Amino acid sequence: MKETKIPRFTDDAIDGKRPDVLIIGAGVVGCAIARELSKWKLDVLLVEKEYDVALHASSRNDGMVHPGIDIHPGLVKKKLNNRGNRMYTRICSELNVPFDRCGQFLCFDRKNILPILYMTLPYWLLTGVGATRVHTYDSLRKKEPDVSPEVKCALEFKRAGIVCPYGLTIAYAENAVQNGVKLSLDTAVLKMKLVDGRIKAVKTNRGTVFPKLVINAAGVFAEDIAEMAGDRFFSIHPRKGTNSILDRKARRFVNTTYSLMGTQSKDEHTKGGGVVGTVDGNVLVGPDAIETPDKENFDTDAKSIKNTFLRHSQVAPWLKSGDIITYFTGVRAPTYEEDFIVEPGRRTKNLLHAAGIQSPGLTAAPAIGEKIAKLAIKKLKKTGRVEKNAAFDPVRVPILRPSEMSKAERAALIEREPDYGEIVCRCEEVSRGEIIAALHRPVPCATVDGVKRRVRPGMGRCQGGFCGPLVLKLISQNLDIPEEKVRKGTQDSELLFGPKGAAL
Repeated sequence: MKETKIPRFTDDAIDGKRPDVLIIGAGVVGCAIARELSKWKLDVLLVEKEYDVALHASSRNDGMVHPGIDIHPGLVKKKLNNRGNRMYTRICSELNVPFDRCGQFLCFDRKNILPILYMTLPYWLLTGVGATRVHTYDSLRKKEPDVSPEVKCALEFKRAGIVCPYGLTIAYAENAVQNGVKLSLDTAVLKMKLVDGRIKAVKTNRGTVFPKLVINAAGVFAEDIAEMAGDRFFSIHPRKGTNSILDRKARRFVNTTYSLMGTQSKDEHTKGGGVVGTVDGNVLVGPDAIETPDKENFDTDAKSIKNTFLRHSQVAPWLKSGDIITYFTGVRAPTYEEDFIVEPGRRTKNLLHAAGIQSPGLTAAPAIGEKIAKLAIKKLKKTGRVEKNAAFDPVRVPILRPSEMSKAERAALIEREPDYGEIVCRCEEVSRGEIIAALHRPVPCATVDGVKRRVRPGMGRCQGGFCGPLVLKLISQNLDIPEEKVRKGTQDSELLFGPKGAAL
């Protein structure tokens, strides 16, 4: 097993801070919790060991907002999935994040199963899945004309949707910071000091802090945080999954998301993915589910990509490997109970856990944030008065996107701010103005990949072959960083070997 990757530098940026709440982990769950707590007059500190938010599972999934069709009733994640799903329309509206409740098709290759599908309709309503429809061969093709001719019927789950997972996480973080939350990136928790069953001090590479309450939202590292806090009663067994990203031209074959029943192994403990359209115009294929001892094993391999393509080509015969523009792997954080842990510490008094968050964690994140915030306020009220933040603003102002405007709106914007008229990324039609705006948001962004996740230069067919050097130059110019110091992403990922002319 590889060592955990942590920042190699130390400083005293947060040394001596005494926050009311310390949240460990800035994935979608940690950021959702931070935003919920920003509705109160509290000193909240959110720490993340990576250089940006949403760098682990929160950016490495298929972006599906699940209806909850294959989660056993009675599980914590079933209740939170149902609640989270229903919160999405409001949350994404407030945060100005694209969200499409497009629906999901579960397809079947046997016509004689139709009577059984009709019999399941009351079950879906009873278990909170919501509006569901049975489709025959013909009615399915009115919605998805390019599914395999072998598909004879399908169930349509209308509450399913799609969202950009890292876009949502960034939006959560920005709105939390906008409302007073402090964010400390490149900050790894190293040790905790406990006195009489309470966390008194938390040591990081950027100083020691003294929180009243600690929230464990550390993803695959949640068991390590629980161990430090003297409250470990669960174990994480990392499970990786690989997705392929297809070129935009493949999007014409997918209006919703769909998969074929029977193409997922019953022991995979995954929502199964399938063929998933994205809010950004691409198509995702996958993921698979493979146990791994390494919590940061983001390696991709040809076998996973080939297997997911073969599996899902049964429902989507139009799939072609030539349409793949890139691929990625994420690592889920399941417990052996295969359920979420969203509860107070069992031995440590000032600790809350949001752990074991695997799929459908993205769907459940708004509800997890809501529940953990309620538990936090309840604990804090026992030691003092906690007031609502009357200045809380739920609305996040997005970065302007000329490519999504009318001609008149775009012309007016360019006349007012000419940088929006200069295209830097041709594949995704990203302007200079959008990139500059991304560099000056509430959450720091100083890397090529950070800009990529915010406004998409480098996300297209050429994968940054044209725009990459231009983005690097804009980062250097706007943030006063020497070009040879600009990183692609993680530490030691500088793109240049030295200043211009140094090799001569």
